[in-house]
Amino acid sequence: MISQQDDIDWRILRELQDDARITNIELSRRVGLSAPSCLRRVRALEEAGIIRGYRALLDIHALGYEVVAFAFVGLVRQSEEELMAFGQRAAEWPIVRECHILSGDIDFLLKCVTRDLAAFQSFIVDELTAADNVDHVRTALTIRSLKDDADLPPLEQPGEP
Repeated sequence: MISQQDDIDWRILRELQDDARITNIELSRRVGLSAPSCLRRVRALEEAGIIRGYRALLDIHALGYEVVAFAFVGLVRQSEEELMAFGQRAAEWPIVRECHILSGDIDFLLKCVTRDLAAFQSFIVDELTAADNVDHVRTALTIRSLKDDADLPPLEQPGEP
């Protein structure tokens, strides 16, 4: 549980969120620990599941992915079993980069990334609308992304202002 972390753990998390490629020696210097102690803490945060992994942030457009779109999905039935079944199915679709269960009239929001509009349309017609229990799908294509920040908001310890 995140609330069990102390000030040093929070500093480690802030530094790693800013630059996950930082060396352990530099990280330990910034948070005021010895390198072995810092490494032990990072490993403990990883084992606790607080640090889930490390990744490179890629420029999707530079790699030829021209379409970022959102699909708003309504299901016929919204039992917990049906919601989880659709969520598992969505996790298997490679173009679905994010999947969120929503409250209100829409059951799921899917963020999709494809190389072109034809690939997105094919996914909608051949996969998404054909999936079990899907009642309706609305889509929205992004015109331009003004903010795409994968990080959390500035990390604050519980109880900080």
